[in-house]
Amino acid sequence: MRQAETPLELMEGRASRRDVLARGAIAGAIATFLGKMPAAAAVPREEASAVLDVPQRFGQNAHERMRRELHRALQKPVDERKWIMVIDLQKCVGCNACTVSCNAENNLPPGVVYRPVMHQEVGEFPTVRLRNIPRPCMHCEDPPCVPPCPVGATFKRPDGIVAIDYDQCIGCRYCITSCPYGARTFDFGEFFGDGTPEVMAYETRPIYEYGEQKRRTPDDRQASPMGNARKCHFCLHRLEAGLLPACVTTCIGGATYFGDYNDETSLVRELIGTERVMRLKEELGTEPKVYYLT
Repeated sequence: MRQAETPLELMEGRASRRDVLARGAIAGAIATFLGKMPAAAAVPREEASAVLDVPQRFGQNAHERMRRELHRALQKPVDERKWIMVIDLQKCVGCNACTVSCNAENNLPPGVVYRPVMHQEVGEFPTVRLRNIPRPCMHCEDPPCVPPCPVGATFKRPDGIVAIDYDQCIGCRYCITSCPYGARTFDFGEFFGDGTPEVMAYETRPIYEYGEQKRRTPDDRQASPMGNARKCHFCLHRLEAGLLPACVTTCIGGATYFGDYNDETSLVRELIGTERVMRLKEELGTEPKVYYLT
């Protein structure tokens, strides 16, 4: 028996009448079945807007819990909250999604990185494994980068975030050399499009770090933040808008958590109460606000 015609034969009109009728019957059955399926109920615009805008309407997944706790913390005075980050190293797969999202969120130029992922070999041969360690700014309780700044451009906010005043920074880089975590880099005013016919528009789009709009352009390479020290700031501009840091929301393994340490019922307080907690270079007495679960 001859096989059914190919799509080419169908297009050229060489299909047999029997095959055409068979295909028509199948299509009709599918249409009848679909016609009996209940139509999806339309969600009123007001209800959809409420679901999107109010985090309490969401489920109990970790991200929405952290977002609810973030909104709750923002209701308190700034000096009554203390932001911390918890990173579960058993969940980190080393995908660098956090690094990429951080670069995109802050429109970082060549040589500037806020959240690299380091790699550590754990164990002894032949029983060894690779541990991925994301390393943002530690936002130390006693930050060693603050005292060396001759103009006070680096300072600790009441909520514990260590910030940089780009307009005050003179680019001396003393803070970079004094950070024991290597968490600071310098903006030399470079662009990925340097040496090409054109610097692309995406490199000159506005950035909103610290809630201030700035723009890097090749026409003025002296304008802040070019010529300044730069580092992770826990996406402060997102926090004040009620959003979690970009690295938290894009972590594929769900390894990064964020919240208010002063909230005793928060998820981050639960996590750092386990026996798996460690912090980098605790012997220095800097009291980092980034905790790791090993």
